[in-house]
Amino acid sequence: MTDTAGERDGLVGQLAELGLREGETVLVHAGLGGTGLDAPTLRDALLTALGADGTLVVPAFTTENSDTSTAHLRLVAGMTPTQAAAFRATMPAFDPATTPCTAMGRLAESVRTAGGAVRSAHPQTSFAALGRRAGELLSAHPLSSHLGEESPLGALYRAGARVLMINVGFSVCTAFHLAEYRTGAPLRRYACVVRGAHGPEWTEYLDVTLDDSDFEAIGAAFGWNLEQKGQLGGTVATLFSIRDAVDHAVRWMSEKRC
Repeated sequence: MTDTAGERDGLVGQLAELGLREGETVLVHAGLGGTGLDAPTLRDALLTALGADGTLVVPAFTTENSDTSTAHLRLVAGMTPTQAAAFRATMPAFDPATTPCTAMGRLAESVRTAGGAVRSAHPQTSFAALGRRAGELLSAHPLSSHLGEESPLGALYRAGARVLMINVGFSVCTAFHLAEYRTGAPLRRYACVVRGAHGPEWTEYLDVTLDDSDFEAIGAAFGWNLEQKGQLGGTVATLFSIRDAVDHAVRWMSEKRC
């Protein structure tokens, strides 16, 4: 047995101790920096733990594909208006098959680039998945539903999926965004680059204003009995139900957000 195989098998055992079950669907958020965990080895451990009937899902977001996102604004910071306009004019169109999601971390990229991976079509908030239900869960992702009922996140809620957070906190808990749709968050304009008939073109649409600034507070109020915590490869991991998380966030936002 190679060292990599041994590490994978050790992670599989830890995932079982954490409560991950064969055949289930799990949305994974991972920050592997400083953990020593190898992304492909962790991906393979997750797939092994989930088994042939399980499904591994990761966020494959490309928020920089925009002219209003903080990611884009950081890229054009310090440019003159002319330079910023030139940069915008040469931005590549989102391609589900090739556009990287490096801002989402090494595990997300390893899932996105794995053989047989499926990716949803949204040019800013796509998901990537491997496993039996990957195609079914990621088949619909309309432009005006970043993370709403019609997105893969809504499908994951209906499927009874769970969330696994590895070395990250609730500030990146994507599931909480679904609560924003359910509590009537205001709409705003979005714009991104997509593939047109004659090359890249900009498209605009309205969708919910996504705001993760209070997600840590929402997570801090999450019931301790609704999540399972443990060690995974020397770092902390937390496993919980998407339904529990979204339902909790709906209650919290309904009371706390103005």
